Amino acid sequence: MTKIIGIGKRFSNLICKKAEVDVDRRAGTMSNEEIEKLVAIINNPRQFKVPDWFVNRQRDFVTGKTSQCVINVLIAAVRGDIERMKKIRVHRGIRHYWGHRVRGQHTVSTGRKGKVLGMPGGANAAK
Repeated sequence: MTKIIGIGKRFSNLICKKAEVDVDRRAGTMSNEEIEKLVAIINNPRQFKVPDWFVNRQRDFVTGKTSQCVINVLIAAVRGDIERMKKIRVHRGIRHYWGHRVRGQHTVSTGRKGKVLGMPGGANAAK
């Protein structure tokens, strides 16, 4: 279950318990009925009494709804959030635009990908 984008370990364990499916079973060994139960819980987690804090899309900015997003919907939602932050020029959006670290990490000594370090040709080239 965790190979699906948008479903982590805890959520997969929860939906397996709600669907009364063994947590350790592989997806290929499940019957169609069990798979349908799992898909129904993923699509409507609130209907199966999954708490709001457990889902990955709480109070969506556009719709205001709380839901569990998976695969393409999740990727599109995150991309839309980043574009919205860039558009309204929020600090996080500007950091995304510049390609810098967004979550407050130190950037003095780490994250130097794509930049030239030191002298061209190394320290021995100047001799």
